[in-house]
Amino acid sequence: MSDRSKQWQLIVASAVFGSLSTVALLKLFNRYHVKQHGKSMSTRGLTEDGANGKASYEDLTRNFVGSDLLADEIVSEQLTRNIQFFGLESQRKVTQSFVVIIGLGGVGSHAASMLLRSGVGRLLLVDFDQVSLSSLNRHAVATREDVGIPKALCLKKHFSSIYPECQIEARVQLYDSSSEEEILSGNPDFVLDCIDNIDTKVALLAACVRKGLKVLSAMGAGARADPTRIRIADLRESTNDPLSRAVRYRLRKDYGIDGGFPVVFSLEKPKAKLLPFQTSKEEENPLDYQIVPGFRVRIIPVLGTIPAIFGQVMATYVATQLAEFPIQTEPVVNLDLDHYRILHQRLIEHEEILYGSADQVLVDIEEIVYIVKELWHGRSARDQNQKDVGRKMWRSVNELMLVRWDKSKSATVSNLILLKFTEADAHESTALDHIMEEEPEFYTMVIRVLNRAEIDFTL
Repeated sequence: MSDRSKQWQLIVASAVFGSLSTVALLKLFNRYHVKQHGKSMSTRGLTEDGANGKASYEDLTRNFVGSDLLADEIVSEQLTRNIQFFGLESQRKVTQSFVVIIGLGGVGSHAASMLLRSGVGRLLLVDFDQVSLSSLNRHAVATREDVGIPKALCLKKHFSSIYPECQIEARVQLYDSSSEEEILSGNPDFVLDCIDNIDTKVALLAACVRKGLKVLSAMGAGARADPTRIRIADLRESTNDPLSRAVRYRLRKDYGIDGGFPVVFSLEKPKAKLLPFQTSKEEENPLDYQIVPGFRVRIIPVLGTIPAIFGQVMATYVATQLAEFPIQTEPVVNLDLDHYRILHQRLIEHEEILYGSADQVLVDIEEIVYIVKELWHGRSARDQNQKDVGRKMWRSVNELMLVRWDKSKSATVSNLILLKFTEADAHESTALDHIMEEEPEFYTMVIRVLNRAEIDFTL
């Protein structure tokens, strides 16, 4: 090889090395700038705190989360798939959010893990308990080396290596009335209730409702095995779940609260019961084994995958809410195929009476299921926004029927509404212009729902 060729190779290699070095230095400078920005804001908090002369964790992290973490090239690359899914501005809302997760077992650890991986900028992790060997079948990140470590500290340790830019506070603490103000302070964007003790659970939910905080609660995940039957719905609408039933009763009895917030639950009836308590000596008292007074001693059999799915569902719901990304959760409608056939036949008979023929009924049973379940959630179009409508509306179809929204158009999937008999009679004698003028909110809601049908069926 000639000397000139060697010189050119050295020049090219130097140029490439210089370029790579420049890129690396720029990335390091950018990360340093973001961290210094957070530190400088924290210092301002120290000097501006006033009488007590110190900045709270809340003040420090609120300033940091308010900064644009997505300006960091490594963070934006790590979250690139989320950015592509949500869009940059929606993902920025996620990274600037503050979420509290209380209860860090099988459900809570997976919810927290995926919220972290989704880019939430600040997490408060709360649990008084420790990692046990038997909890490794369902915990999101714990290993055998973590057994005996508080769950909150375990998560923080692992999370710091996944997304170190996230501001994480771990509290080894039991949620109760004495810790309520401390744990729920800072105006969190969402609270996740993953507690399995009913007294603590009810107290937390009541506090969130009282404070106007958005909360998502996990109901019973133990003793289930069917992942296809997990749902999100208002507490009033959960079925086949003993924990939901007990929580509803206690909230209504003790706090006058009748739902009004979403829960994750399973439609599946529990496959197993609490295991009997076994002691080594007959004279031993089961209460002596309680970690905390009032908490369950007996064990619920758990297939580890189900709590994990509960947690993933919770994280997905919260992430989409934070990003303001619209999703349509599947309604809980307790109707079987015979009920849908009745509604279909009722529509045909109504058309024959009113129009002399059913030739304009252009829907089959499958589309009836979609209209009733997906569009109108198994209840009258006029009951869609009523908070007092609960499971009782979905026991039967005795008072419901499908009618055309616009009488000048055929009975298609995008022109049928579900009404009670008396409402249907009134609708048939009322012009749409009158509804639009007298009931603009109802008119707009119906148009929005029917437009969704057009989109879903690409009409």
